[in-house]
Amino acid sequence: MTKTDQAIDQLQRMIEHGDLKPGSMVSESQLVEITGFGRTPIREAIQRLATARMIRVHPSKGLEIPAISVEDQLCALEVRRPIEVLAVELAAARAAAPQRAAMQDLAATLAGRFGLRDYTETVRRTHAMIIEAAQNPYLSAAMLPLQALSRRFWITYLRDEVAEIARGGALHRQMLSAVAAGDKVAARAASLALNDYLVAHAVAVIARRAAPTSAD
Repeated sequence: MTKTDQAIDQLQRMIEHGDLKPGSMVSESQLVEITGFGRTPIREAIQRLATARMIRVHPSKGLEIPAISVEDQLCALEVRRPIEVLAVELAAARAAAPQRAAMQDLAATLAGRFGLRDYTETVRRTHAMIIEAAQNPYLSAAMLPLQALSRRFWITYLRDEVAEIARGGALHRQMLSAVAAGDKVAARAASLALNDYLVAHAVAVIARRAAPTSAD
């Protein structure tokens, strides 16, 4: 992994978990200081994350961590849905035996209990395994930014952490197990079920905002 890739990973995690807060402004120099990477990998990481809509560049003003909106999440999920179906179907058909064994091991891990950061790292590994097994480099470019944006929204609006991690873990486990088994039909169904869950999570945020408060 290059220094740029490492910088992207670190900044992406910081954005997803709110260490860099939505709506805040930061400078390139601050990111260099926070991460410990040099200016060149940070500059390249900023460019990549700007393309992925995780950073907004304002010339002469600095870097904005974009606010999170339900509308953006639903738009991202609309695009993610068919691409992820393609990814799991290709992975189910193309995964090599060692990849299938690794998926089965990770699926077993997903049955356990997690804290939030450990869970999101395990989910990240799940999607990385599937994309690698699909053997199509264009899928990585398309899927990873969408998954990162979805994860950021999910983390930000998480309410019952234990219950949501259990639900999300079960859905990811079903998808990974189906891919490992080479079952394209089950993998497709599991992918769609995961997307439906994420859409329902976003819609629930809208419902909570619309609900009258106790003072109304």
